[in-house]
Amino acid sequence: MIGLSTYAYFWRMSDRVPAPMSLDDVLRDTAAQGLGLVQICDHAPLAGYSDDQLVALRGLADELGLTIELGTRGTAPAVLRRYLELAVALRAPLVRSMWTAGDDRPDAAETERRLREVVPEYEAAGVTLALETYEQVSSADLVDVVRAVGSDRLGIVLDPANTVARLEHPDDVTARCAPYVANWHVKDFAFSRKDGWVGFALTSTPLGEGLLDLDGIAAALVAADNPHVARDGGVNQVVEHWLPWQDDPATTTRLEAAWTTSTIDHLRRKNHD
Repeated sequence: MIGLSTYAYFWRMSDRVPAPMSLDDVLRDTAAQGLGLVQICDHAPLAGYSDDQLVALRGLADELGLTIELGTRGTAPAVLRRYLELAVALRAPLVRSMWTAGDDRPDAAETERRLREVVPEYEAAGVTLALETYEQVSSADLVDVVRAVGSDRLGIVLDPANTVARLEHPDDVTARCAPYVANWHVKDFAFSRKDGWVGFALTSTPLGEGLLDLDGIAAALVAADNPHVARDGGVNQVVEHWLPWQDDPATTTRLEAAWTTSTIDHLRRKNHD
């Protein structure tokens, strides 16, 4: 299933624009794009939602025919338990998180201990916890911890663009993580010379115009012996962007919206090839 992350609305939700989109606006726009999935990722206010607010959000998602996924950061048990509560209230089948969160950077042994403490609660609730590939932790270390915990409710969110900053090749990351991938953040990327030709910038491009091997990743995920694929019938493709600010709000938000639509169209064509 194709879905949109709140990161696809990064600038349109930010206070740098005159009338930021609300979370309800994001859900409505996702449905208007003809999609059935939205991933509410790193949206800090959500953790403080009251029961009534959660009921209203789930009600809107039901009205629009949307599945909700959630995203937070870190492996602190209190954080993961709060997001499990939110997932149950919102009937979200997946919570994305990260090994590190700010100054909280546990080593592999502590990360494994935390996950062993909390993952059984995710298993009991039928919710998948998936840790994203990032430059702060090698993909090999991430796979080792996921494999050691050994739960089919613990997986990986594949985002090979992130690991480029660690000098990990996207193909290697994909091959290593494929048996454990429960979710795929789809964003194309490219390097460009910075002003004055001093150094490079790594940013997004519209899907199909950068370095992301979309077909190769899709093939690797299909070929992998992956319990998440077997149980869920596939890996959701969640659209994100790394769109740089374009000097003014109108240009930035217009381009962000255009990239989102073109990425959805590209994925739909590929998925029906």
